[in-house]
Amino acid sequence: MGSMEGMDDDIHIQQRSYWRWRKQDFLPEESFQNWGTYRAALSQTCFRLKDRLTSRSDDASELGELRKRSENEMKQCLNWWDLIWFGFGSVIGAGIFVLTGKEAHDHAGPAIVLSYVASGVSAMLSVFCYTEFAVEIPVAGGSFAYMRVELGDFAAFITAANLLLESIIGGAAVARAWTSYFTSLLDRPRNSLRIQTNLAEGYNLLDPIAVAVLIIAATLAMISAKKTSYVNWIASAINTLVIVFVIIAAFTHANTSNLKPFAPNGAEGIFQAAAIVYFAYGGFDNIATMAEETKNPSRDIPIGLLGSMSIITVIYCLMALSLSMMQKYTDIDPDAAYSVAFQSVGMKWAKYLVALGALKGMTTVLLVGALGQARYTTHIARAHMIPPWFALVHPKTGTPINATLLITISSAFIALFSSLDILASLLSVSTLFVFMMMAVALLVRRYYVRGITPRENLIKLVIFLMIIIASSMGTSAYWGLRPHGWVGYTITVPLWILGTMGISVFLPQQRVPKVWGVPLVPWFPSISIATNLFLMGSLGSKSFERFGICTIVMLVYYVFFGLHATYDTAHQQHKPEPLKVVEHDEMDDAGPA
Repeated sequence: MGSMEGMDDDIHIQQRSYWRWRKQDFLPEESFQNWGTYRAALSQTCFRLKDRLTSRSDDASELGELRKRSENEMKQCLNWWDLIWFGFGSVIGAGIFVLTGKEAHDHAGPAIVLSYVASGVSAMLSVFCYTEFAVEIPVAGGSFAYMRVELGDFAAFITAANLLLESIIGGAAVARAWTSYFTSLLDRPRNSLRIQTNLAEGYNLLDPIAVAVLIIAATLAMISAKKTSYVNWIASAINTLVIVFVIIAAFTHANTSNLKPFAPNGAEGIFQAAAIVYFAYGGFDNIATMAEETKNPSRDIPIGLLGSMSIITVIYCLMALSLSMMQKYTDIDPDAAYSVAFQSVGMKWAKYLVALGALKGMTTVLLVGALGQARYTTHIARAHMIPPWFALVHPKTGTPINATLLITISSAFIALFSSLDILASLLSVSTLFVFMMMAVALLVRRYYVRGITPRENLIKLVIFLMIIIASSMGTSAYWGLRPHGWVGYTITVPLWILGTMGISVFLPQQRVPKVWGVPLVPWFPSISIATNLFLMGSLGSKSFERFGICTIVMLVYYVFFGLHATYDTAHQQHKPEPLKVVEHDEMDDAGPA
């Protein structure tokens, strides 16, 4: 009887319209049923905050209960080949074609190749962490889900908020760059396709083309993940051919005298550029969000993530070096570096090919971004950090249409107003912060398991982690204050070594990866923490001002909404309809009421 009731509820859920606008789909929690319950919830804010700070999810909940809140399953249709090309499509775009010239001209000079090496090493360390988590917890939530399991709801919220910020701003930045290269392809002035207004500098050039491109990419992503993969294959293959041409043609016209002076602004310029061009490596985390749609995550994700990022790092370094050898860094055009460089060596026709390749690269970044960002958002909504309406998966397409619309509309609004340099600097802070948190979560996962790890070992782990983070921040701060000094490093670097060695020597690993794991733990994750914090410290103060303002806004939202929604959900004060099947089954197991 109970089984039949469960089946009836399941049928009821499937027959409900996807396009619905009830209050229960947006605010189903007990705290938001009326003003009285909301005031009562606010009066318990301190108690609930303490509860959320100490709460943890687990692998089974992320893989089971939360996925059911989408009502329909995403289709498992992707393999390692899809993921490798998604890696190319999500990463190679505006970063290499736009930021390389700008940072070589303004900061690093020919040493821009070292900036890409530094960023690439840091990115690869983050890739290791993402890969282990994605294999162990193959869900759409990516780092948000991993944080919920290892660091708790509050840390997951901070991560989720930055992920949403990164997604929205990243899409807007690439869309703005798309318009710039489109004007180059048409051989028109840089801002000729933008609308001049009287708004403040940096926000006064409206970009309707960027909005249109975002909408087109999102539409394709909403139709089907597999069909999006086919489009991505084709576009990425064409883009790869263009990149091969750029590298070969550039080295053919190389002049080694252009490499002098190699680092005109010294190490400071190299790392300042590295912090900005890190944006060029952003996007690989989108692959982790596709784990839920991957046929064999334990095999496909390591191949897709590690394979694509290894090749991309080599490509970036070759492209950066070839640009510096083809044209002196002072003559590089910050806005269309490769196109203008080819024109300077007599290959005027090549600039059109480069512009076309750049457009295709940025198009795939937007396409894969729309796919991955929506999956982040879906899992965040499953946890009720944002209204659960955004967690719904369409029954026919198997894609999260509501979540895709949220990200796309927000990105389009920002892309319409904001310039690329403002967007790129803010994005780098957000990306580096999330990747640093991922490394912390990986160390917690390896060395702490609830109910098994002794309390004294937990205390040691917290102390050693604080030493690693504090010493890394100290190194970054000292670099910013005294870029030519060395005394401070004699304190911060040994402290970092002490903290990392303390974990290695005094704490036994509590968890061994089932299939694939990060090598040289705790050293690799600890280096990832240090490099990400160091690169964050190399960014300008305005980036942190914007980051700080956005974080404050996020915290206000959390205190007045996210905290109470997740508390109610965790304590089952209100049970949303999508969970009825699970609840009835549990009741049936217990017998009739």
